[in-house]
Amino acid sequence: MMNYLRLFLFPFAIIYGFVILLRNKLYDWGIFKSTKFDLPVICIGNLVVGGAGKTPTTEYIVRLLADYKIAILSRGYGRETKGFLLADKNSTAKTIGDEPMQYFQKFPSITVAVCEDRVNGINLLKDNHDVILLDDAYQHRAVKAGFNILLFEFDKLMKMQFLLPMGNLREPLNNYNRANAVLITKSPKPVNMVDQVEVRRKIDTELDQRLSFSSIKYGELTHLFTKEIKSDIASFEIFLITGIANPKPLLTYLNQFSQHIHSFEYPDHHDFTQQNINELIKAFKEHPAKEKIIITTEKDSQRLLGDNLKDLLLNLPIYYLPIEIELATKDKFTFDKNILDYVASTKRIR
Repeated sequence: MMNYLRLFLFPFAIIYGFVILLRNKLYDWGIFKSTKFDLPVICIGNLVVGGAGKTPTTEYIVRLLADYKIAILSRGYGRETKGFLLADKNSTAKTIGDEPMQYFQKFPSITVAVCEDRVNGINLLKDNHDVILLDDAYQHRAVKAGFNILLFEFDKLMKMQFLLPMGNLREPLNNYNRANAVLITKSPKPVNMVDQVEVRRKIDTELDQRLSFSSIKYGELTHLFTKEIKSDIASFEIFLITGIANPKPLLTYLNQFSQHIHSFEYPDHHDFTQQNINELIKAFKEHPAKEKIIITTEKDSQRLLGDNLKDLLLNLPIYYLPIEIELATKDKFTFDKNILDYVASTKRIR
């Protein structure tokens, strides 16, 4: 059935691909304006719709550039506001989006802002910052970023890719050539040589366009409200609630601790409703297990803290699981150095 649907959508994918090709050429030829800035601008993005690990990668760059005054500029996907907004103590996932809210809470020393118009957003931030990080802006070519980091999820890259609406590609695969660094995320540890060769066959990067592999590093389960750490969940009955693009790696990880996982899965950036939460709570309370726990992702936790949901969850053992990216040992030095060298060489003299 899926193959027939793909065939039906093939003509639309051709049209979409032509439009994307024309749009990119208009930027390449200078007919569409692309604004360059006199400070380091680093874009973290991907070619495929859905989660490729942009949030933990952005957090990795924040830690790498800890000596600089950083601003993260995001569109603020899923927010109920418009225009330029700076994150502050009154911000919520509804006003700035779940990912910007996560950045704001984790990194109090940096600036987090949202704006649909990235050029305008950078203009409002540039005078007071050393580096601007653009979250999910690879297709936002109105900004000419000085350094583009392009992410590919390992499992998806190993499969056949199709353009929208036939598949999940936002633009043709060979448009990786605009990137200064290509990062393969959610890779197995270690990546065997056969798979490495296959990846490099698909992404034939030039010498100055380094390809690196990274994997997910899971943190400690942290209570949604008290921030208490939970270290042992062996044999627990797990109730998992997610609104992310691909919960499969998380399920695989949690299966190491328990074979009893009740998964409540929703689309990426899903705006959880009281009905969603009540269904979760009902299943949790009716289950006879003595040792049971509710787990969510760190990104999802930002939306679960909304006023309409928080009270429903207050007295429950609900924890979120932070993640980081961990670069392959052989790739880390070069990946880090390329970014640090770019920022050092582009830093303006005040």
